[in-house]
Amino acid sequence: MKRTWILPTLFALCGSLVATGMVLSGSPGEAAALLLMFLLLAGMHSSLVFPRSVGAREARRRSAVDGRPIVYWRPGCKYCLRLRIRLGRRARQLHWVNIWQDPDGAAAVRAANDGNETVPTVVVAGRPHTNPGPSWVREQLSSAT
Repeated sequence: MKRTWILPTLFALCGSLVATGMVLSGSPGEAAALLLMFLLLAGMHSSLVFPRSVGAREARRRSAVDGRPIVYWRPGCKYCLRLRIRLGRRARQLHWVNIWQDPDGAAAVRAANDGNETVPTVVVAGRPHTNPGPSWVREQLSSAT
């Protein structure tokens, strides 16, 4: 199993186990609510919430053509999730690279952050910016299009 899916799978599995115990103890309503909460957490920490990732090489090529920023991210990162949610529909205009799926992307992030895999790292016009604010990323996206 890819490590991208480990955390979401654990959320779903733990939620299922706890909900099963609650159903057996006579609390089916609470069990359903708790299971729903765990499944939402699993979904939020999965790759499903993010736009489709591309490889770092492809993202650099696309960014050179259209001038849009590249976002290096990884599942389970609360700052990446915050950025994704705050960007809303505009997030689909960025080039997203999952560093857990792309070794070149992970290397690019380490090169930009003194050997650390600190995400989100947003690259605009070849310059990396570590954990920028969503409003700043929106401005960069507006100036690129």
